[in-house]
Amino acid sequence: MIALQTDSLINGFVKRSKDILRDNLVGVYLHGSLVMGCFNPQKSDIDLIIVIDKPISDSIKRAYLDMVVQFNALAPKKGIEMSIVLRAVCKPFVYPTPFELHFSAGYLEWYGEDPDDYIREMNGTDKDLAAHFTIINKRGRCLYGVPIEDVFAEVPSADYMDSIWFDVEGAAEEITEYPMYLTLNLARVLAYKKEGLVLSKKEGGDWALEHLPAEYRPLIADAMREYSESAEVVYDDMLAKRYAEYVIRELKQ
Repeated sequence: MIALQTDSLINGFVKRSKDILRDNLVGVYLHGSLVMGCFNPQKSDIDLIIVIDKPISDSIKRAYLDMVVQFNALAPKKGIEMSIVLRAVCKPFVYPTPFELHFSAGYLEWYGEDPDDYIREMNGTDKDLAAHFTIINKRGRCLYGVPIEDVFAEVPSADYMDSIWFDVEGAAEEITEYPMYLTLNLARVLAYKKEGLVLSKKEGGDWALEHLPAEYRPLIADAMREYSESAEVVYDDMLAKRYAEYVIRELKQ
């Protein structure tokens, strides 16, 4: 049932994107857990990149965001995360990558309270886009428009590594606040550093259980249970800190 609801939502999102952006729309591309086989409606968002040819006006941004907010209300718990980017920054790849507009559920209140301010301020560059583009190239899905290989260049490994490192560099201080997220993210970053693997959170956890010291397996297993099963988990904060410090040391070597 969840899969059918998600497919229906995505199809509706693509249709409305075509209606609003018209000939300026290059394509709509799906990445993240939905293409990596580990979507959990309690823990995962719907990750989309929208590529356009030319910059869009504030009125088009407002119409598009109003549409995104409508579909976000129908989405699973974590909602929709999307960025609009120009085709010109995708191939050749530009890093840090400029974006025209971004939305995730965490910004819903800001947009609701002051949409003009949101539209004015929500642009710039985003290092995370290097990671998103890498997933699109390796495992993504073109939902509409120009094929992936014609839109996205390969992301240089140094840019991808910088992007995913940026996401975990403060893990030693932050892991007790976000234990599941950082435990699994640290694992997949280390898997890329050591073996060049581009993994989901779940795949990162599987890799870590096989490759990292036995001391950390209970923590990794707990994070996997919370992520995959939405289990209630009480984490060992001291173990989590040791794990984060260990992985950070390995990444810095």
